[in-house]
Amino acid sequence: MRLVALDELAGLSGLRPGQGVAEARAICPTLDVVEADPAADLRFLEALADWCDRYTPLVALDGLDGLLLDISGCAHLFGGERRLVDDLLDRLLHLGLDARVAVSSAPGLSWAACRFNGPVIVPEAEAEPVLAAMPVAALRIGPDTVAALYKVGLKRIGDILLAPRAPLARRFGARLLLRLDQALGREGEPISPRRPVAELSVERRLAEPVVSEEAILHLAGQLAASLKSALEARGQGGRLFELLLFRVDGRVFRIRIGAAAPLRDAKRIEKLFCERLKGLHDDLDAGYGFELLRLNVLEAEALVMEQAGFVQAAESDALLAGFVDQVTARLGPDCLSLPVTTQSHWPERESILVPAVDAIAWMSTRRREEPGPVPIRGERPVRLFRHPEPVEVMADVPDGPPASFRWRRTQHRVLRSEGPERLAGEWWIDGEEAPARDYFRIEDQIGHRFWLFREGLYERGATLPRWFMHGVFA
Repeated sequence: MRLVALDELAGLSGLRPGQGVAEARAICPTLDVVEADPAADLRFLEALADWCDRYTPLVALDGLDGLLLDISGCAHLFGGERRLVDDLLDRLLHLGLDARVAVSSAPGLSWAACRFNGPVIVPEAEAEPVLAAMPVAALRIGPDTVAALYKVGLKRIGDILLAPRAPLARRFGARLLLRLDQALGREGEPISPRRPVAELSVERRLAEPVVSEEAILHLAGQLAASLKSALEARGQGGRLFELLLFRVDGRVFRIRIGAAAPLRDAKRIEKLFCERLKGLHDDLDAGYGFELLRLNVLEAEALVMEQAGFVQAAESDALLAGFVDQVTARLGPDCLSLPVTTQSHWPERESILVPAVDAIAWMSTRRREEPGPVPIRGERPVRLFRHPEPVEVMADVPDGPPASFRWRRTQHRVLRSEGPERLAGEWWIDGEEAPARDYFRIEDQIGHRFWLFREGLYERGATLPRWFMHGVFA
């Protein structure tokens, strides 16, 4: 049993991470030890990262105990960097958290200032003097490299700044100089946000928290109305919307709705969120209320204005899209599925089931594109089996249609047949040895119609072909 994390009081008592619990209790008999739960710590850090979305959408995890926020272009919304930091620390204190914050032009410098008692705000012109006073461990290098630097008397970053770079790279590796350049801002170090950045975003900060569902929907409608002008300027409509509700105690709720067609009508967006809230039931706990609401457009597409024809096809498409949007908002995106065709001539691969929202969008896009050549193929059965079922077949000649066959323990005598329709194997999927199929449309003496195929060809030295039932006609 070893210590993995300490509070400030334990650190002042002379304890350190990695120390044995027995040794730690000998130093501090009143030590309170709690079993570590890394999974719970990660969940808490992720929840805290969601809460930090109120300051910037670019939030990334920094190890197991830190967060990186890119506040470029966001600080002025809070009155400057100092007021943003004060607001952040004050809110965290009310949540019962003691945190350290540093703002600089480089993530590496902010990391060092947080953990080695640097200034809260480091101006870009003072980056080098501030970093020079810190120990070499502030460069985010491994403990072995830190120990090797200490042996030769390089204890401060300022000692490295004055030393020749080539000998340092040869003796301690190129990573040391990379970390130094990153901390000074000479080398870029991008932040990888946890969540995708929204294409458009609007928010409303409330003087008094809201609790009721009606108030939330009213505010969501107002946010959607403020998005309309930006979407019109782009000639786009939203396909995926996300409503963020920041609760007073720090918890964040994310509610998403999708649209089958690009959408920017505020009333319809509000109605879809209304359906989604009804579907959530008791999962949305308002607690003491929500103090911040934000509406994001995560996906947007070009909104093409089309004039309806005399047959009112466009109106029927809009009604179908509205129905699908409403049902999926209430029950989830996987409640409705539609088949769409794929680039395959193999019957079981010619179509796949996709969520109805995506299927309608795909069909509307394909309708606007220039249609390609229609493949020539025979009649297809009403019911196609997901997996072809083997049958026992008797044929008059090897390459001819079946004269009788046995399927599902029932013998069928063939009255009429039509075929074959040959489909070559898809070698790019199944390999070059994929056998061809000869399909036959069969009618038995009772009047039942079937779709059978023979897999493989009668060739000298080859494996005998096999017969399968693939579907039935009406």
